[in-house]
Amino acid sequence: MGSDSTASSTSRGPCKFILVTGGVISGIGKGVIASSTGLLLRTAGLRVTSIKIDPYLNIDAGTLTPLDHGEVFVLDDGGEVDLDLGNYERFLDVTLTRDNNITTGKIYRQVIDRERRGDYLGKTVQVVPHITDAIQDWVERVSKIPVDDSGLPPDVCIVEMGGTVGDIESAPFIEAMRQFQFRVGHDNFCLIHVSLVPVVGSVNEQKTKPTQASVRDLRGLGLSPDLVACRSSKPLDPGVQHKISMFCHVPASNVLAVHDCNSVYHVPLLLYQQGLLDVIQKRLNLTPRNNPSQSSLFVKWKQLTERQERLHDQVTIALVGKYTNLHDSYISVVKSLEHASLSCNRRVKILWVEASDLEPPMLKEDPLKYHDAWKNVCGAQGILVPGGFGVRGTLGMVLAAKWARENSIPYLGICLGLQIAVIEYARNVCGLAEANSTEMDDNAQHPVVIFMPEISKTQMGGTMRLGDRPTIFTESSTGTITRRLYGNAPIIHERHRHRYEVNPKYVNQLEAAGLNFIGKDENGERMIILELKDHPYFVATQFHPEYKTRPLRPVPVFLGLILAASGTLDSHLESLAKEEKPALGRYSSQYNLELTGTENGGSAVSGVRMVIGAHANGANGEKK
Repeated sequence: MGSDSTASSTSRGPCKFILVTGGVISGIGKGVIASSTGLLLRTAGLRVTSIKIDPYLNIDAGTLTPLDHGEVFVLDDGGEVDLDLGNYERFLDVTLTRDNNITTGKIYRQVIDRERRGDYLGKTVQVVPHITDAIQDWVERVSKIPVDDSGLPPDVCIVEMGGTVGDIESAPFIEAMRQFQFRVGHDNFCLIHVSLVPVVGSVNEQKTKPTQASVRDLRGLGLSPDLVACRSSKPLDPGVQHKISMFCHVPASNVLAVHDCNSVYHVPLLLYQQGLLDVIQKRLNLTPRNNPSQSSLFVKWKQLTERQERLHDQVTIALVGKYTNLHDSYISVVKSLEHASLSCNRRVKILWVEASDLEPPMLKEDPLKYHDAWKNVCGAQGILVPGGFGVRGTLGMVLAAKWARENSIPYLGICLGLQIAVIEYARNVCGLAEANSTEMDDNAQHPVVIFMPEISKTQMGGTMRLGDRPTIFTESSTGTITRRLYGNAPIIHERHRHRYEVNPKYVNQLEAAGLNFIGKDENGERMIILELKDHPYFVATQFHPEYKTRPLRPVPVFLGLILAASGTLDSHLESLAKEEKPALGRYSSQYNLELTGTENGGSAVSGVRMVIGAHANGANGEKK
C-alpha cells in the first residue's frame, strides 16, 4: 500500500499548459486570475508552476523605473523580474527562477548568441521559425523545473502573456503559442482569455462588444479561448453572460464573471464558485492528487478571507517612500503589511507619504502638502521606510526616522531604510553632522554608507548584490526582538538587492553610541540587520524581507512592526519565551497553518491551529 502511494505521488504524465491572455486594456488583472487559477489547482493536490511573458526588449525588469512598471521583484537566484512573479510566489507558495520570466530581450539574445556560434548552420535566421521555436523550447524547459518542496516536476504550467492581444511586440509570442498548442496536443493546452466588460451609461449597462472584438482578434491569430474571464465593476447579468458565450464561441459555463472584490484574496473563491476548477480538470483530463496539506489549503484560504471581512481594529502605518504616486511600486511591502496585520486580527491602513513632501523646501513650495505629510507621519502608529535609489526624498526619510527614534514610534527600514537609519543616527546621536551616503554625496565628510567595492559602476543591469543570501546573527543578538521573532534561528536567508552598504569604518562608533548591528553577512563584514536598544521597535534590514511574505505565513520583521504599532509586541514575545502559541487574532501563531481533526471527521474550522516555526526568508531592492 505504501508503494502504491509513493507511485501515485511521483507518477506524472505530460505537463499541462494553461495560457492566460488579455484583451481590451492592459492591467486588467491577468496576473491575479493566473495566480488564483494556480491556487485552485494546488488545492487539488497538483504541482503548479508559472511563467510570465513580458514582450519588452529589456533583458529583465532590473533597469525599469517602478513609476512606470511597478515593483521589481527579486527571486532567490537573483533574477530581477516582473511583479506578477511575486503574485505567483505568494499565491502558490513556490520558489521561481529568473527563467520563469521571459522577455523579448532574453529570447533575441539567446537566438543571436546561437547564430554567432553557428548553431543554425548557415540558415537565414528569422522570427518564424527560429524566434518562435526558441520561445516554445523555453516554455517547455522551464515547465519541468521543480518549484516546491516536493522536488518533483510540476503537473501544470500557467503561462501569462503580458500586454493585450494585438500588440505589435507580442506578435511573436502569440504565434509561438499558436504553434505550441499543436506541439503539446489539444488535451494538454487550455486558454483563458481575460477581457473587460465595461459598465456605461446612466442605467449601468454592461457592454460586450469590446470582449467580442478581443476574442475575434485572438481567434484570427489562431488561438481560441476555452474560457473567457470577464472583468467588470459588478457581477455579469445572465443575458450578458449568454451573449458572450454565443458570440465568443465558448459554453456559457465557461464564461466567468470576475467582478471587483474586497481584496485579491477573494478572487480564487469567486472563480471556484463558478466551477473553474471543474472546467479545467475536465478540459485537461486532470486527476486530483490526494495531498492532505494541499487539500486543506482551500479551507485555510476561505478562513483568511472571512477573517479579513470581520476585522474591526485598525493599525495605521506611514509608508515614507520615493515612488508613492504608483502604489504598485511597493506591492510586496503592502502585501507584507496586509499579511502581518491579518495574522494579528487587524486591518492595516497605509498612509502614503512622499518623502520629499517632508523636507523644509516643501513648506515654501506647497505648505498644504508639507503639513499633510507631517500630519500623516506624526499620526501614524508605525513608520516604514522602504528601498529606493537616488538622492530625491532622502532628507525627508531621515527626518521621518528621526521622528520615530525620538518619539518611540515603531520603525522598520528596508534596504535604503537601513541606510537612512544609520545616517540619521550618525548625524543626531554620534555628532557627525555631515554624515551621508556616497550615493547622495560623493564627497561626504563622513561617508557612513558607501558603494560596495565589487559592484560595477558602469554596468547597471544585474550587477547589484542580488538574490538569496545568508544573514548570521551575532552572539550579542541573543534576546533582541528581531532574533526572537525569527525563532532564535542563528542563520536566516533573505533576498538582497543593493549597491551600497554601511561603511565598516564607522561601525564601532555607531555601536558604541547604542546602534546595534545584530545581523551580518557570512564573512562578518557587512551590516545586515540593526536594532536600537531601549526603543519599542526600531529595526532595519539591508535585505528585502517583503519578497518572501505569504498570506498564511507573514514575515517576522513586518509582524514585529504591526505588533509594536498595535501595542501587543511584548505579550507576543512573552508567549514565545514561554514556548506557548502566541494568540494572534483568531489563530495562535504567525507561521505554519495546519488543520487537525479533519482526517477523522473533525471540523475543519474548529481544527485550525498555528504551529510556530522559524521563518528564514529574504529580499532586497527598489528602483529609481
